Amino acid sequence: MKLKIAYSPCPNDTFVFDAWAHGRVPGAPRLDVTFADIDVTNGWAEGGTDDHDVLKVSYAVLPWILDEYALLPCGGALGRGCGPLVLTRDEGTGADLAGKTVAVPSERSTAYLLFRLWAAETVPGGVGNVVVMPFHEIMPAVRDGKVDAGLVIHEARFTYQNYGLRCLADMGEHWEATTGLPIPLGAIVARRSLGEDTLRLLAESARTSVRMAWDDPPASRPYVLEHAQEMDPKVADQHIGLYVNEFTADLGEHGYAAVRGLLTRAAAEGLVPPLGPDALSFP
Repeated sequence: MKLKIAYSPCPNDTFVFDAWAHGRVPGAPRLDVTFADIDVTNGWAEGGTDDHDVLKVSYAVLPWILDEYALLPCGGALGRGCGPLVLTRDEGTGADLAGKTVAVPSERSTAYLLFRLWAAETVPGGVGNVVVMPFHEIMPAVRDGKVDAGLVIHEARFTYQNYGLRCLADMGEHWEATTGLPIPLGAIVARRSLGEDTLRLLAESARTSVRMAWDDPPASRPYVLEHAQEMDPKVADQHIGLYVNEFTADLGEHGYAAVRGLLTRAAAEGLVPPLGPDALSFP
């Protein structure tokens, strides 16, 4: 069996999937890997015409795709202290974004969903305009005055000071303070048509792959750095340390509560369709 999978070239994904992608997970299906930005994989999943069996997507897109895809209980990104940031050139408060232009990495991203929930409480009258751009273009755009603020993800948390920018607000801090739950970011989903036995095998393969990466971190380093887009190795290590944690191995009770909490709150605000009672259940 060889399955098609798509995930990002970010260090957390390459770290998690290194052992599996290179055939070191006993009994796991072979993988045909495509690297793609999460905004692209979100579109593939939502469009329903993509031929990948497994995808890394944003938790925010789940309400549109769970009829066709099952959420795997492992392999994704969910944690604490790892939320998206709103960056500006100058100091200020959330109220200063009223009527302003904000760049975001995707309107279907979890980052954008967290931003919308935060802005509903913090920005009187709402922001003026939201523009979507690849996440690596957002900080230069804020720095150069092309937009008033930017919503950033990934390793930008560690590098935004290099652009002379300030953190206006941390979406993760706001989420954790208001819910007490960890922050749901990226999910691994697989086609339900693969069948329950294969879905269980995929989950176990992902769980074994991440545990193998933890047991022997140097083994994944060449794969991580090969795809880290000239990222400083120290930043790559910080990225992995922040986004690969116990929830990556198993969502568990608190992980599932966080996902349900995010999507329930978002549905109440009219941002996503409501979830069915068994939508997140795994075979």
